[in-house]
Amino acid sequence: MLGWACIMRGGRYYMKIATDLIGTLADDVLRSADALGETLTSPFSEARLRLGVTGLARAGKTVFITSLVANLMDRGRMSQLKGVQDGHIEAAFLQPQPDDTVPRFEFENHLATMTGARPHWPESTRAVSELRLSLKIRSRGLLSLAGSRVLHLDIIDYPGEWLLDLALLDKSYEVWSAEVLKRIAMRVEARPFVDAVKSVQGSAAHDEPLAQALAENFASYLNAARAAGYYDCTPGRFLLPGDLAGSPVLTFAPLPATEAPRGSLAREMARRFEAYKARVVRPFFHDHFARIDRQVVLVDVLSALHAGPAALEDLRRGMADILSAFRPGRNGVLTQILRGKRVEKILFAATKADHLHHQQHAQLTALIEGLTRDARDRAQFAGAQTSALSLASLRATTEELRAHNGADLPCVRGFLAATGRAAAFYPGKLPQDPSQVFAAARNGTTAWLDGEYQSMAFAPQPSTLRTGDGPPHIRMDRAAQFLIGDKI
Repeated sequence: MLGWACIMRGGRYYMKIATDLIGTLADDVLRSADALGETLTSPFSEARLRLGVTGLARAGKTVFITSLVANLMDRGRMSQLKGVQDGHIEAAFLQPQPDDTVPRFEFENHLATMTGARPHWPESTRAVSELRLSLKIRSRGLLSLAGSRVLHLDIIDYPGEWLLDLALLDKSYEVWSAEVLKRIAMRVEARPFVDAVKSVQGSAAHDEPLAQALAENFASYLNAARAAGYYDCTPGRFLLPGDLAGSPVLTFAPLPATEAPRGSLAREMARRFEAYKARVVRPFFHDHFARIDRQVVLVDVLSALHAGPAALEDLRRGMADILSAFRPGRNGVLTQILRGKRVEKILFAATKADHLHHQQHAQLTALIEGLTRDARDRAQFAGAQTSALSLASLRATTEELRAHNGADLPCVRGFLAATGRAAAFYPGKLPQDPSQVFAAARNGTTAWLDGEYQSMAFAPQPSTLRTGDGPPHIRMDRAAQFLIGDKI
């Protein structure tokens, strides 16, 4: 009877696996059919383009979306967007987003926060949100006989920490643990967790209070690492747990390799790691990420430079990991039938260009190009278009030259976010050849040999927007041209 019961339990286990597999395949087929339907009908109806916006900590996702939407609605500062140059954009207006279960991006509140009498930066992204901006476009050629057409731009905002989690899908708990423990071994922020793990026997019987203590210790390390400028802070939901806080799916941590018999701590940690991938990461991929057509990845390069070579190298690896989560390529009909939609265009943007005098913008662009070189090469090989540029979603400074030791230093002036005082700032001379910086970072250099690069936090400047003008920016029109110019 005992053997028969074990067989029955095993049968139910494999039946559940088969059911889950069939459900996943059916879901993929339905999504592919939906994607194909959109492709076949879009030439004859209102078109839709889904734009994903993400970035790692402090990159400015909320400000980017707010500025993009505001400047598409009032296009006086969008001269490099061809649809504005030739007058083909007739109007832009907000509509209810199509996904009823996704929170709306709070555009109006964010715009008021950034451009009011006492402006300040909005709260950072903590969950998925969405906004639909509809563009009324004058048709050209023979299509002009049918009048204007409409392009729905659905903008999806989501935390970059969640994007990095997609790289976990191809890793086992053992591989992930080994990588994490090796990477953090020498980090000061990880010392309490590393010391705690040394006294743990993964092969011992599972103990829930111990598991909770390890998970809390690991989460504390991740928060400290992010504050110190590191970017490899996964699992991302440990940083933004939401309603999952305290649940078993967030109660695991990396452990050294060991035998993991049934009922052991290591076996339970591995089970929860797999549950995290199945219950948290995969649903995000299927429900949001896999439906994106174009993608923006925002990068705070200046803060990484300020944090030092280790942080910059960590950021470079993070960019490569991010691209591994994409399925780049053209959204052809056959591709959609067989494998679902793929990201057609990816823009890597170095934010906060207004923290530099324009004389150094070329160097900032060269840095973001170097940081994302491997990622962009792989995307282009797969058929996706990529671009890298430096921009400021909301310009918070003005430029000036200051005499110093017989030379003019290119500075920027603004109001400090911490104190509100006006200050002029020179961040240091960015390298003409970014390969030297990346070589130093790869070689494990602990400090920059040619000087230090400073980073400063500026608050938005009070401004009165003229009728027809969106918020002041740097190169947002060029970003929009790359992302949606071909659709206008």
